[in-house]
Amino acid sequence: MSDPSPDLSTPAVTMAATDADNSVNVAGVNVAGALEALLLLTAEPVTEFELAQAVGVPESVVAETLAELVAFYEETGRGFELRQVGGGWRYYTREEYADLIATHVLEGQQSKLSQAALETLAVVAYTQPISRARVSAVRGVNVDGVMRTLLARGLIEEVGHDHESGAVLFATTGYFLERMGLQTLDELPPLAPQLPEVEELEAELGQLAEAAAASAQPDAQIVAAPRDAAQEPPQ
Repeated sequence: MSDPSPDLSTPAVTMAATDADNSVNVAGVNVAGALEALLLLTAEPVTEFELAQAVGVPESVVAETLAELVAFYEETGRGFELRQVGGGWRYYTREEYADLIATHVLEGQQSKLSQAALETLAVVAYTQPISRARVSAVRGVNVDGVMRTLLARGLIEEVGHDHESGAVLFATTGYFLERMGLQTLDELPPLAPQLPEVEELEAELGQLAEAAAASAQPDAQIVAAPRDAAQEPPQ
């Protein structure tokens, strides 16, 4: 009579058991459950390296488990999804429920950026790192107040100083990428070619300023001419 129990010593069975364990548990830890718990508490994207350290498993296991969770949420039609943005992972509600959330949860609680702030943010995003003075040159207006707003919102930050002028340079932040749903700045829409070069704008503004200054000064020839012309009788 043959033994009905499987031979767990065979390589095939051993490999199958190992694969199954890795898909659910590593060192007694339910990886998927642990990642879900951590990501539910985070207020900003968390990198795979940080998650791996927190759970105590290899980063490759974290990456594989996150991919499985993404597929699982998609297949089961959950109202939320797991996205990789800004260099990390975070839960988001699905786009198809945006109107529902805006109406019943966020209505009256969102403070939108003004048109001036959006334009200034676009200049920084496409020409960074850039100084405050150069942003003002591009926009043609003083942007001190708007820049302070963007700094307070965490959308831009100081990233050093210009070597020639010593002016503070600004660039967008990881939070900007997160809010835009981007991984890197390379994913920005191709609008940069449509923006004038900052140097060209500054040169044009300088020429306009010189022309305005010149027009405000008396013309020596015009001042001298009337002495002779005044002696002639009017025609």
